[in-house]
Amino acid sequence: MMIVRSLVRLCTLLYILFVLYCLFPTICRFLDWARQTSPWSGQKWVEQAWIPTDAELQCLNGSYNSHSSRSSDSKHQPSPSRAPIPNIVHFNFGLKPPLPDSSTRRQFGFLNYLAVRAALLSLSPEKTYLHYTYLSSPPSPDPFESPLLNFWVRRLTKQGVKLIHHPPSRNQQPDRYAHLSDTLRLEALIAQGGIYLDVDAFALRPFDALLSPNSPDAILGHEGGNRWGLCNAVIVSRPNSTFLKRWLASYEAADLSSEWNYHSVRLPKLLADDSSSADLGRGEAKEVCTLPPDAFFWPTWTWRHVEWMHSPLSKLEAEEWEDRIELNGGSLFENQLAYHAWSQMAWDRHLKWLTPARVRRRDTRFNLLVRRFLEDDL
Repeated sequence: MMIVRSLVRLCTLLYILFVLYCLFPTICRFLDWARQTSPWSGQKWVEQAWIPTDAELQCLNGSYNSHSSRSSDSKHQPSPSRAPIPNIVHFNFGLKPPLPDSSTRRQFGFLNYLAVRAALLSLSPEKTYLHYTYLSSPPSPDPFESPLLNFWVRRLTKQGVKLIHHPPSRNQQPDRYAHLSDTLRLEALIAQGGIYLDVDAFALRPFDALLSPNSPDAILGHEGGNRWGLCNAVIVSRPNSTFLKRWLASYEAADLSSEWNYHSVRLPKLLADDSSSADLGRGEAKEVCTLPPDAFFWPTWTWRHVEWMHSPLSKLEAEEWEDRIELNGGSLFENQLAYHAWSQMAWDRHLKWLTPARVRRRDTRFNLLVRRFLEDDL
């Protein structure tokens, strides 16, 4: 009798463990949903309504007066020989061998390929660079392994994308791995200028107005309706931008082990505010102008916005959004030039499941935006 009871208890326990194992992903998602959508999460402030300012619209339309109103004499007027920002596109990626496996967010996969394709088609760049390095702990046994082992990278090189290897430093501190990408993008733009895009940021329309000779040396977009920061997932800059140099120098003494996005989002906002005040006081050309949230980073990274982008649409809704995208020249909204897919927040729920077939057949706002960047043979 005791043996029978023990077996029943054991079977009951195993059954409960099996059910919990099966329900674990659902439970985790529910807890994540509750955490992100609670009134205490702060996401409502990121999602809050906003109105673009005149200065933001001038920056967006290339009519920005890069000199303050106090600089009315001729020595402060825009120079007719001022060069436009070069139409060069930079991406960077920390590849982690084995390279042929592109099934994780740490590998260069289909989503990243599609983002580079979007830039090639939307921006028609003079040059497109994919800067790469190998980030892993412990370090990769072969930090010089060819990225051409990766199917998606190999495919892009056949379309003119140039690979630039940045060997990892032997003295690189582990707490700086996550921020190496942050400094690499700034170094590339300081050296050559152009447009930097994260490998989950999709250029949707030409950036011609931003590249105008009238533009300041650096252009960034606000993240969130509360304009809390300027996200570094999309940056437009001339070579040798003093703003980017100050931003890069701030990493030297930073304690990167104790912060995540301060240097990549919040600090550039503070630097831009300080720069504008200083330039106005001196009557000098402004170093940076900022864009409204919908230019690059709307919808945002919040739970509700991510779901809005990836929720299935009815046939009627899909037709309405297709018409709107066509009316806006390839964008969801009138002022939108790019869409950041927020892979850190959306990967497990949506992005890792994307395939060429899903993008073609499943109607979501995201898929409608990027479908045109697919090649026919995929």
